[in-house]
Amino acid sequence: MYSSYKAMFLLFLCIWGAKAVDPLGEFCNRNTNISNGGKISANIDKVLGEVALKTPSTGFVATSYGKDRDQVYALGQCRGDVSTEDCSSCIQDATKQILQRCPNQADARIWYDYCFLRFNNKSFFGEVDTSFGIFYFNVENVTDPEAFNEELGTLMNHIRAQAVVPKEEGLGKGKSVLSPFVTLYALVQCTRDLSQISCAQCLAIAVNNFSNFCSNRKGCRVLYSSCYVRYELYPFFFPLDSNKTGPSNAVRLSVYT
Repeated sequence: MYSSYKAMFLLFLCIWGAKAVDPLGEFCNRNTNISNGGKISANIDKVLGEVALKTPSTGFVATSYGKDRDQVYALGQCRGDVSTEDCSSCIQDATKQILQRCPNQADARIWYDYCFLRFNNKSFFGEVDTSFGIFYFNVENVTDPEAFNEELGTLMNHIRAQAVVPKEEGLGKGKSVLSPFVTLYALVQCTRDLSQISCAQCLAIAVNNFSNFCSNRKGCRVLYSSCYVRYELYPFFFPLDSNKTGPSNAVRLSVYT
């Protein structure tokens, strides 16, 4: 089942109990070492400052700083349902943490529940990137897999179609009532530099990986550099249905393709 993957690392074999403000994960490209205090390093600092400043107002920014071989490209995006305040707080933390976790790297990404940030000294705007993924899955299985997967597939198809409508800016979300006591919630989002076709392609790759990593699970998250997919049996996107919060019983995988 995993033969198509060059490497797979099970980072946490125990219960994952991260707080909402903690990063969900990061990617540091160790093949892009740069000198501390050099021109590229200085340009990274500059472009991250611009991302931190500009992202909260619209929820997205794709920008660059510098010239020629020293130019650095950066993208910041918040989840489409979060407030400006939460977006600002998340991006501010991301710009600090990405430098601490990926020091002296010219290619780095960091994921949070509310936002995503990446930079590179090579342009990546408009490209579908699923070369590295982070997967979270609930350790518990559903009791009726056939019925659940049918409802999940229908809901995912609906919100994926929603996400590629231009006015939605890459965001799709919805819910499906499975019983009087159980509701399925799902959200998908593409980075806003992608075309409609590229967004659809990224989401299809993410959803197709459910069977590999999240089969019959009560919850799952797939985080790529170009898109994000999540479903749960509790409300997690805004506006919330209730004050009920979800469990912390999830395992994390990081996968290189």
